[in-house]
Amino acid sequence: MHIPERDHIAWFETLGNGDVPRVGGKNASLGEMVCKLAARGVRVPPGFATTAEAYRAYIAANGIAEPLRDRLAALQRGDATLHATGEAARRLFLDGEFPFAIADEIRHAYRELGRRTGVAEASVAVRSSATAEDLPDASFAGQQESFLNVRGERELLDACRRCYASLFTDRAIAYRQAKGFDHMEVALSIGVQRMVRSDLGGAGVMFSIDTESGFPRAAVINAAWGLGETVVQGSVDPDKYEVFKPLLADPRLMPIVEKTCGGKERKLVYASGGSARTVIAATTQRERQAFVLSDQEIVQLGRWAVAVEEHYGRPMDVEWAKDGETGELYLVQARPETVQSARSAGVLRTWRLKSRGKVLLTGGAVGEAIASGRACVIRSAEDIARFQDGAILVTEMTDPDWVPVMKRAAGIVTDHGGITSHAAIVSRELGVPALVGTGRGTAVLLDGQELTLSCAEGQQGFVYEGMLPYESEEVDLSAIAPTRTAMMVNVASPGAAFRWWRLPAKGVGLARLEFIISNAVRVHPMALLHPERVADAAQRRDIEALVRGYADGADFFVQTLARGVAKLAAPFHPHPVIVRLSDFKTNEYAGLLGGAAFEPKEENPMIGWRGASRYYDPRYREGFALECRALARVRGELGFDNVIVMVPFCRTTEEADRVLAVMAENGLSRGAAGLQVYMMCEVPSNVILATQFARRFDGFSIGSNDLTQLVLGVDRDSADLARLFDERNEAVTTFIAEAIARTHAAGIKIGICGQAPSNHPEFARFLVQQGIDSISLNPDSFVAAAREVARAEQEHGAAAG
Repeated sequence: MHIPERDHIAWFETLGNGDVPRVGGKNASLGEMVCKLAARGVRVPPGFATTAEAYRAYIAANGIAEPLRDRLAALQRGDATLHATGEAARRLFLDGEFPFAIADEIRHAYRELGRRTGVAEASVAVRSSATAEDLPDASFAGQQESFLNVRGERELLDACRRCYASLFTDRAIAYRQAKGFDHMEVALSIGVQRMVRSDLGGAGVMFSIDTESGFPRAAVINAAWGLGETVVQGSVDPDKYEVFKPLLADPRLMPIVEKTCGGKERKLVYASGGSARTVIAATTQRERQAFVLSDQEIVQLGRWAVAVEEHYGRPMDVEWAKDGETGELYLVQARPETVQSARSAGVLRTWRLKSRGKVLLTGGAVGEAIASGRACVIRSAEDIARFQDGAILVTEMTDPDWVPVMKRAAGIVTDHGGITSHAAIVSRELGVPALVGTGRGTAVLLDGQELTLSCAEGQQGFVYEGMLPYESEEVDLSAIAPTRTAMMVNVASPGAAFRWWRLPAKGVGLARLEFIISNAVRVHPMALLHPERVADAAQRRDIEALVRGYADGADFFVQTLARGVAKLAAPFHPHPVIVRLSDFKTNEYAGLLGGAAFEPKEENPMIGWRGASRYYDPRYREGFALECRALARVRGELGFDNVIVMVPFCRTTEEADRVLAVMAENGLSRGAAGLQVYMMCEVPSNVILATQFARRFDGFSIGSNDLTQLVLGVDRDSADLARLFDERNEAVTTFIAEAIARTHAAGIKIGICGQAPSNHPEFARFLVQQGIDSISLNPDSFVAAAREVARAEQEHGAAAG
């Protein structure tokens, strides 16, 4: 039987975005998703909302308006403190009673919800939804209260009363004052929604935009066991997943570009007895080491993020939950993202440390700025009053009561929380750099200690000892003139790749596989395949810990490397991303976990067993097979077919043939599925035999460092010979000019990856004159080099004319 809508109750399926004045932003959004997104597979738990009219009727019935107005006026005049005002305002609501008709409507709707869900006295979530919240320029995150696992009519009415009172928490009053909202004009709606049994599954937060860089084509998901409040509050270190949205439309692909297992030391679950509805419980060792979501579930949530964002026409902040009984996923809230979406895509602000000090702490970076100051370690909200303006706030976690202090901080460091926690969300909104989830900030950092907090180095942020010098620059990217020469970037760290999405780069000219191996994998590939050969017991334990949760060591290597490459490729898709196969030297390979058991000692590793010579060698061939499998996964299962594979340090054409054959054996056949294979042009034989090499490869990339080393006979690592190492030497430029000419004669492209064009303007002009196809540089020198190349092209064109 359908229950008709009454004056003070509205079912979600009758609501939409136009009902914000009636039921607030949160409930209007829930109704919008129920009505408009079910066809795209989005599931929202059923429920109903009380209306703003019910709130006003409650105020009128209990005579709250006049005394409330008097209290707020006293605060405005300075005759009362914020704390006293908030306490008195909340008491007015808590001492009130619902008019009988409204109470009866709420009880009736609750019974109907139980009938619809097949559960008498259903467990519900009771959430506040103010008529001035979830707006495009003001999130009002965490200003009002929510109550979970509410069961029974009496508990429900009590929770509703407490929701009304929470409209006047100290933090909500202060936030409305800061945003210029009239307290008396704001009304509160209450959402009553069937609880998803995420206490038995998991829950979290999802953004349809990268929260740190503003990269609009990625969705970020945080996940923890139990109810989602722990993720929102930042009291746990959650899993983090990222998906590349443009490839989600293809059901065959799984474009997950990051998958990091968080600590998840605790979870919020239903209380088994007593007055408490929920309780914090410790997670098991198995839960801490396991991912909350499967790859299929991550992708499903990513598709929902796309659906919600496309429907609303803007980036969105969504809360989700997984029912542990049915295994089904649900969206339980959606609101506009208010920080990154407001930034201009045409302006790039960069921050750079001018020197580095001792690293004291690492954590998740929030924002991209740098700050320095003295640490102010505060473990309890009761001690907030001793915070000093301009200090770096160090605390375990924050909640909305900390916002006034956070506004006055130069930077923020928390022990717990992920990049979607309260501390992270508010820090972004305030423009204050923060390090979250450090694990031990309050234990390591000393009150009054001089620190520098850097969020300018990628996803991982650092706290350095001392007040270090730094600089900041803002660049109008629209002022960069287009060039005939394809300007590309060198990117090493997946964690930093999204920072540079605003650059008008035509792809990645050099992505170094060894950087991902050394920083994310950390283990020698052969040690993952043959751990029994690792003599050091401590290293074996470290390897076992890293591999835990994967099928085996090979699976860990392939998945970790593939996601790292995919994250490098995503910001520049569909432009080409040239990934160089591993080019560690033997001494560098030996430094990986377990590496000493598999590497010989060489007198001069720089010209030893490196690059192509390793890939077909029986001593490393199995390890190279894992690299190939990872890259095949990037192009196939993950969908990044813009990835080009590049072979480094290939000395002879016979060696090239052997490497290409091994690649083909492991899923990387040149030409198959459009795969292009490039070669580093960095050995003199590559230039002399360029025509023969060009028959085997689709393109060349000049490695000026190694080419200079081998042409001049100068060890590039030798400090004593540094004065002789110069790419501008006539012998080197002669080889480069010859390489470009012969490569073009063979009908393939050639580029260069190195800093020389940005360090030396005359070198950039030389490359333009020779007709090089692309120049790839480190991102922080891209703008200056692009300007120089544009000038050089203009000069060369004028001279040619």
